[in-house]
Amino acid sequence: MPVSTSPSTAAASAAAKTYRSALALVTTLFFMWGFLTVLNDILVPHFKAVFDLNYTRVMLIQFTFFSAYFALSVPVGKIVGRIGYQSSMVLGLGVMGTGALMFLPAAGALSYPLFLAALFVLAAGMTVLQVSCNPYVTVLGPPEGASSRLNLAQAFNSLGTAIAPWLGGLLILSNSAKTGDEIRAMTPGALAAYRLGEAASVKTPYLIFAGILFALGVVLWRVKLPVITSIEQHGEDAVENGRVVRSAWRVRHLMLGALGIFLYCGAEVSIGSFLVNFFSQPEIGGLTEQAGARYVSYYWSGAMVGRFAGAWLTRRIPAGRLLALFALIASALVWVCIFSTGAFAMWSIILVGLFNSIMFPNIFALAIEGLGRLTSQGAGILFMAALGPAVVPLAQGALADRIGIHHAFVIPALCYLYVVYYGLRGCRH
Repeated sequence: MPVSTSPSTAAASAAAKTYRSALALVTTLFFMWGFLTVLNDILVPHFKAVFDLNYTRVMLIQFTFFSAYFALSVPVGKIVGRIGYQSSMVLGLGVMGTGALMFLPAAGALSYPLFLAALFVLAAGMTVLQVSCNPYVTVLGPPEGASSRLNLAQAFNSLGTAIAPWLGGLLILSNSAKTGDEIRAMTPGALAAYRLGEAASVKTPYLIFAGILFALGVVLWRVKLPVITSIEQHGEDAVENGRVVRSAWRVRHLMLGALGIFLYCGAEVSIGSFLVNFFSQPEIGGLTEQAGARYVSYYWSGAMVGRFAGAWLTRRIPAGRLLALFALIASALVWVCIFSTGAFAMWSIILVGLFNSIMFPNIFALAIEGLGRLTSQGAGILFMAALGPAVVPLAQGALADRIGIHHAFVIPALCYLYVVYYGLRGCRH
């Protein structure tokens, strides 16, 4: 005798299937912006050699890129609230594709400022995607699964970050790349030809990336994603100390979470930005740039493995405690790297990637918890805090120019200690 299914059960099953399909599509966007963000780790050593830059000046790559998050996250949060999540995702992909295309004239003009402008536009599109995709994933299902869903989506983001250094090293870096001293010894004519040729290596990859981004934008424009309106239009008021809060800026655990995002993201990106040059140091690995890029893939692969594991762990361990544990281990590994050399220093800093894994999704989910109608505004504030990867690598670069690249890792080591505090106490509300 067939078992009948109630209309409510059938509707719930259909909704769950729709949510899974939507999550799968949005996860593709996580992959793309992770891939393109970490390509900056390849551009850092490449442009350092091509334009003969010191560590401070070459870290303008990360400063310019992540400044877009700071400058645009709050207004983008308002745009997302007005036009909706899906339209915002399409807009973000279009802006990202435009930024990728701008690499072609920048390479042709051999202009470092134009490359920085292209990176800013590319990051502007990513800001739109981040502010729309992350909160969309958190509300695309039961509230108790928000951290787990975000960890799963961020795992595919990490898949992109794991592949990017390896593929970028093959496409952009050259085994015949010259050192700064060799470049300075060239005649003016030879120097101009060399720099033009090296800069041109970014043209084909970024043209391909632009095509993929525009194609994804068309696909996303044509499909129908679930419309999530309850969180903004019918959600509950946020409450702080027993009082209704009308502005996300007044929510303590959100603002402490924003500082956590600032420091964690800054530490993660700063470490990745220096790895190729760090691994080339004689006392560490003595590797070529292309060989070093492969090891950078291991750093970002650790985050991917950790996020898949984190999607399981956050269902069993409170998100705050897991966050504090991972941040404490990450800080300890950086200190080990600082006080060691050779393969031990290399692998201790690479292992930090594994423990970076759950930090962003856990901080984000803890920080926007309970915001109700203020969720989009809160997400905008959190992504504005992504200024950390603009400031922390620049600070580490300035310190590296003074005390050396090895001991400059003290800056990310200290950043992780704040994340420990947030996981234990700062996230409470």
